[in-house]
Amino acid sequence: MPKYTPEEVLDLIQKEGVQYVDLRFSDPFGQWQHLTIPAYEISKETFENGRGFDGSSIRGWQSINESDMLAKPDPNTAFIDPFIEPKTLVMICDIYDPVTGERYGRDTRYIAQKAEQYLKQTGIGDTAYFGPEAEFFIFDSVEFGNGANYAFWRVDSEEGWWNREIPSTGYKIPHKRGYFPAPPVDKMMSLRNEMVSIMSDLGIIVELHHHEVATAGQGEIDIRYDSLVNQADKLFLYKYIVRMVAAKHGKYATFMAKVLPNDNGSGMHTHFSIWKNGENLFAGSEYAGLSKTALYAIGGILKHGPAIAAFTNPTINSYHRLVPGYEAPVRLAYSARNRSAAIRIPMYSQNPKAKRIEVRFPDATSNPYLAFAAILMAAIDGIENEIDPGEPFDKDIYSLPPEELEGIPQLPGSLEEALNALENDYEFLLKGGVFTEEFLQLWIETKRAEIDELRFIPHPKEFELYWDI
Repeated sequence: MPKYTPEEVLDLIQKEGVQYVDLRFSDPFGQWQHLTIPAYEISKETFENGRGFDGSSIRGWQSINESDMLAKPDPNTAFIDPFIEPKTLVMICDIYDPVTGERYGRDTRYIAQKAEQYLKQTGIGDTAYFGPEAEFFIFDSVEFGNGANYAFWRVDSEEGWWNREIPSTGYKIPHKRGYFPAPPVDKMMSLRNEMVSIMSDLGIIVELHHHEVATAGQGEIDIRYDSLVNQADKLFLYKYIVRMVAAKHGKYATFMAKVLPNDNGSGMHTHFSIWKNGENLFAGSEYAGLSKTALYAIGGILKHGPAIAAFTNPTINSYHRLVPGYEAPVRLAYSARNRSAAIRIPMYSQNPKAKRIEVRFPDATSNPYLAFAAILMAAIDGIENEIDPGEPFDKDIYSLPPEELEGIPQLPGSLEEALNALENDYEFLLKGGVFTEEFLQLWIETKRAEIDELRFIPHPKEFELYWDI
């Protein structure tokens, strides 16, 4: 995204005839929120003093007796929304407490900013780069609901082998066969092209896009790496563009980790490296061209993997994806080229600037401010304490007998396991005041409440299994 000063934003509003300004920010759980004001209400003071709103209506934020909050727009994030009429300019905001004048501790963009600052304070590096590969589905229809006497979901897609509206099976994609036949089998290419064009216009550099493994419109758009907060900002915009283009064409996009029970889920493989003074600290002469620093970072991420999964895989649905046989990692191991490991070292290029690690277990239901910050904090802990990641694991983990899997730690099998792991392993997140115990408590309590909501609802599959038992 282009960088602007407040004065340049005000000039842009006048030059482009902008009529409305949309102020956006994330709630703790990764959903973009917004409020819209007429453009004539924006002045230089808006950037200094912010705009007031009711924080008690945002999930996980203020109580009603402390509801007043301030949203201060970041001019560097300004862009003209390509979907909204009349012409509307959007800015991402930082959230402040109007009484103390300080940043709001539950603003997850603030947590991400503190993680970047802490990296510099350690002296280890000055920039952490992230390159997420967010996968998604595009459906033609979606229905879901539950009540006192029913629970169901149903999706449909013109690409689906099971499509109920179009009986022909010509140019359909069977389960796990979507990677990646050309059109007319890939019916989503034009939609992805449109998404990429809009992303490019708004300053997101796209490297490639393609159909993913699953049937029914699963896709992936890979964007150029960027620093932690910048990339998290871009990922919110990325998801917005994907959803809005789909909606424009009467379709529905979702980043849910597991939608189809017999097909691959949607992940967000996250490429990661740490730099200092323009030098990639992860390049070296150790295993797969990595440095000792990179190996220690891997050690930290593997050690704290179960805890950070509470942020990188933050939904009950996330753990339906992390099962064997669907190209998602289940073991906390690392390897060059091996996609069944939790961390892969890409080997496409021998250029030291391209050396990075790929953390393969996150998914795009995560709040990227928190997911990226948690990964960075685990890596810093690994580097500071020289945590040995052990030997690499270059075998196909999915096909190994039980005796060979002994000693390889597993990722959590459920959100509840991940929350338990976080509760028992969070000190590394508190360093530098990046995360706070108050925020972690909020996270754990809210997510446990989600688990309890589902605990009391029978699943439709249970009727098939147990109705006549």
